[in-house]
Amino acid sequence: MNRVSRTFRSFVGAAALAALGVSVPFSLPTAAAQSQPSELNEAVSALRAISTMRADFTQTDRSGQTVSGVLTLKRPGRIRFQYEDSVPMVIVGNGKSLTMIDYEVNQVQRWPIKNSPLGALLDPSRDVARYGTLRPTGNPDVVSVEVRDTKHPEYGVITLIFVRKPSAPGGLELVSWVALDSQNKRTTIRLANQRYGIPVSDNTFRWNDPRPRIRR
Repeated sequence: MNRVSRTFRSFVGAAALAALGVSVPFSLPTAAAQSQPSELNEAVSALRAISTMRADFTQTDRSGQTVSGVLTLKRPGRIRFQYEDSVPMVIVGNGKSLTMIDYEVNQVQRWPIKNSPLGALLDPSRDVARYGTLRPTGNPDVVSVEVRDTKHPEYGVITLIFVRKPSAPGGLELVSWVALDSQNKRTTIRLANQRYGIPVSDNTFRWNDPRPRIRR
C-alpha cells in the first residue's frame, strides 16, 4: 500500500466520516434568521448560489502530506473528488451518501452525508446557519464560519473560509475548509481556479465498481 493511499484513507476518516452527523437544517424561525450576523447569512447565500463549480484542490493532512486533484460540484447534491494520477482513488457524493472507491485494493466504502457539514455544499435544503459561528479573521474581505454541534462533540468541526469576490456567486468565494474530528485529526482542503456555471454532465458522478463480480 503506497503512502498516498494511506493519506487518503486517513482523510476519509477525518474529513468525511468523523464529521458526519452535524445536522445543519435550513428551516429556522423568522426571528432567529433575522438575528443571524449578516456575514453568516451572506455565506449561506453564497453556497446556495452555486449551481455548478469545478476547481483545483490540494488536500493536506495533519502531518503535512499534500496531494492534489480536481473537485466538481453540481447541485443538487453531487460532488466528485478526482485525485491526481498517482492516487488510485475517487470520492463521489450523490447528496445522500459519500462513496470512496479505492482501485488499489478494489474496495468501495459508503457513508450517509444527510446530516454532514458537507451537506452545506451539497443539499439546497440545508445551510450552516443554525450551527454556524463567525470566527474573527482580522480581514474584512475574509469570512470564516465554524460549524459544530455542541451537543455532539464526537461529530467534529468543519470551518469554511470565504473571500469576497464580486464575480463569485453571492459575492463570496469558498476558498478552503478545515475538518477536525474528535481525535483532533485535521484535514484541510484548499481550492483554486474556481469556475462557476459550467456544463457538468451527470456522468461525471458515476464510477466504475472495482469489486469482482460473483457468478451464481
